[in-house]
Amino acid sequence: MDWGALNRWLSLTMALFTACGLLTLTAPQAEAASTGSCAGRKMRTLPFSTGSVQMFKRGGYVCAVALPRTVGSRKWMSVSVQARGNRPVTDKGRFVRRAGPVTVHAGQRCVRVRGTVGGGSVSSGWILC
Repeated sequence: MDWGALNRWLSLTMALFTACGLLTLTAPQAEAASTGSCAGRKMRTLPFSTGSVQMFKRGGYVCAVALPRTVGSRKWMSVSVQARGNRPVTDKGRFVRRAGPVTVHAGQRCVRVRGTVGGGSVSSGWILC
């Protein structure tokens, strides 16, 4: 038996499985980022003085984006989603069009969504329980 050939075959097989796994994990996020929104059904829009936060749900996942009222110049924006019992997932920085999308697996747990655009902000409290 040629052990060198067997090792090469196993290495190639593991590399292919790893590449397929990485593509599977990154494909939904790339799709959501390219559309500028989240996948799933729109659950809520939380308006505030300088923008709004849109929430979406698909399966046990909750996703949110913060959108400014007017698009044009860079503004400080942030959006976070937190499933009860876990830490929040946040996207923050100076953006033109949106902050996010951020996604968490909530299952059947309540979530809290927060968003900021410029000087305005909103917090949902615990919702979708």
